[in-house]
Amino acid sequence: MKLGFVGLGTMGRPMAGRLLRAGHAVSVWARRPEAAAPLVEAGAALRASPAEVARHADIVFTIVTYGSDVEAVVFGEHGLAEGFAPGSILVDMSTVAPGLARGLAARLAGRGVHMLDAPVSGGGIGAEAGTLAIMAGGEAAVLERVRPLFAVLGQTLVHVGGNGAGQVAKACNQMVMVAAIEAAAEAMRLAAAAGVDPEKVRRVLAGGSAGSRVLEVFGARMTQRDFAAGVEARLHHKDFGILLAEAHALGLPLPLAAVVGQQLNALMAQGWGGCDTASLLRVLERAGPT
Repeated sequence: MKLGFVGLGTMGRPMAGRLLRAGHAVSVWARRPEAAAPLVEAGAALRASPAEVARHADIVFTIVTYGSDVEAVVFGEHGLAEGFAPGSILVDMSTVAPGLARGLAARLAGRGVHMLDAPVSGGGIGAEAGTLAIMAGGEAAVLERVRPLFAVLGQTLVHVGGNGAGQVAKACNQMVMVAAIEAAAEAMRLAAAAGVDPEKVRRVLAGGSAGSRVLEVFGARMTQRDFAAGVEARLHHKDFGILLAEAHALGLPLPLAAVVGQQLNALMAQGWGGCDTASLLRVLERAGPT
């Protein structure tokens, strides 16, 4: 199958590599050509623009950081929309606002192009291993055309509804996960302040009903004082902006999410956006007695 991939960062590069190794012809484009170099060496075709990627592909995947990036890649100068043939499919795996996903899908439909919003959970490790959770929004018939490709990228695929529904599911995912990171940070802070070894507390919590992937990964980073970016906190801050804006538009109070959003704001104000979200512990340490 002729595929395209735009967005070759921590997530996109290994995902494109998996599609390439699965035997598909993959065209790629990157703002920084060096980001595409490993894929080109493995057999991918580097194109001059997103439009050229679309001209050489039946299905194009995108995974970029911001909604404005998606809009530019799709409808900007030499964007994908210029190259799509009727019947083509755009699979946007970025994390963006649900309303933006619906708007892009409507604009593309006017050109005879189908779209799925299919954000993912699982991080760079999941992208490398092909174990991502994929939450898809769009028409069921379109998803069925893409399903074999999703099987290369992830282990869990759920069709959650129409266009934009995938982004709603991703907002819910981020809310639960980052709230859990904040809870882990508060638990580790309480243990330390009470004179108890936080790592011992983390280990016993992990063996009981409080055990979770967040406690295993982010809790360990906290007790090891390892704040190098596994997941850059600025990305979770961006995602919380999306979910809180969606809640506001729906007139929906989300008190816990609002507090976590404030903690992420404080983290960003400290200049820790490029650090791991485990840095929420440092926010608490700055705010309280040593």
